[in-house]
Amino acid sequence: MDLNSRNHARYEEIFSEVEAPFAFVDLDAMWANADSMLARSGDKPIRIASKSIRSLDLIGRILERDERFRGLMTFTLPETLWLAEAGFTDLLLAYPTTDLEALRELALHNAALPDVAPILTVDSVEHLDLIESVLGKEAGPVRVSLELNAGFEAMGGRVRAGARRSPIRTPEQAVALAEEIGRRDKVELVGLMAYESQVAGVGDEPPNQRIRSRKIKWMQKRSIEELKERRANVVEEVGKVAELKFVNGGGTGSLNFTSQEDAVTEVTAGSGFYAPAQFDYYSWFDLAPAAAFALPVVRRPGPGVVTALGGGYHSSGAAGPARLPVPWLPEGLALDEEEGAGEVQTPLLGEAADDLKLGDNVYMRHNKAGELCERFDSLLLIEDGEIIDEVATYRGDGQTFL
Repeated sequence: MDLNSRNHARYEEIFSEVEAPFAFVDLDAMWANADSMLARSGDKPIRIASKSIRSLDLIGRILERDERFRGLMTFTLPETLWLAEAGFTDLLLAYPTTDLEALRELALHNAALPDVAPILTVDSVEHLDLIESVLGKEAGPVRVSLELNAGFEAMGGRVRAGARRSPIRTPEQAVALAEEIGRRDKVELVGLMAYESQVAGVGDEPPNQRIRSRKIKWMQKRSIEELKERRANVVEEVGKVAELKFVNGGGTGSLNFTSQEDAVTEVTAGSGFYAPAQFDYYSWFDLAPAAAFALPVVRRPGPGVVTALGGGYHSSGAAGPARLPVPWLPEGLALDEEEGAGEVQTPLLGEAADDLKLGDNVYMRHNKAGELCERFDSLLLIEDGEIIDEVATYRGDGQTFL
């Protein structure tokens, strides 16, 4: 279908018998986004970031869509083990864990299925000590991935960009940890990962911020060049002391660049399937909004304003307007700067408000991806202009891992 033909009237017809609030995924848009990400990833396989999907059903559909969608990147060890119980394999936990109970459970999983047990991420000797502290004598080695800090630094560290993650930046630091892993019987180094959030998660054309846009473009260009060389050096040096079965990098916003690195064997993406509002401001790719939520209009305070029920679904990160949900349809609505998106009500301003009646829906987009699923038990799936299914989110399955 023509994704540009989607409008408020079309969705009102599709959801005419559904009571809001509710969340939905437009599969036509999601599969278009999937094809776009495959094209931007060259010939590299794409590991799916589970935190950005948070629905077992949709994770399964994505993995079945194309053979290059391969493996999952998870966000907590309990979630990882739950996914393993559900039958998913090739699981890479992208964040270090200190969950001793879950580590004991992982040890049992390792003993039963050592070749497909989940892989843990580490970046320090302390992580290795903690993992080994709960392993019994009979436990097989836990497979681990070393995380490289992919953040950008300049001017002696006075300028920096990117998430504060691993302390490991240099080949020497990476080799030292790899050698320490090699000296231990209960851990086995199988991979390396690095997430360049300053490229993958930061749009280079923020609205009405020309100076900031130029700064972002400058930073990203230099970050891409610096990381390509540094990552290759780290992989080469670590490869001398351990056999790396994979090198993971990237995110939705950096697929174009990370996939071109010879040192990288796979890339990761997740948010791009839903295409939340944070991806509206990139110059090098376009995605179609695929996930949204509907709020009912319950008040008309005056001309040019309606009030919707609920809507305070803020995304994580540094507080500010960029973390608020975005009015999508009908076009021409905006949040009230004084109230924003509220716990029980959200005022919406604009000429389009005068055409809305009580009971009509307004359609909003979350600023990020999977976090929306923490607010709803299910997602309505639409395709070719019809509701074709309703599937559970993690929350609907009774799982809230963070």
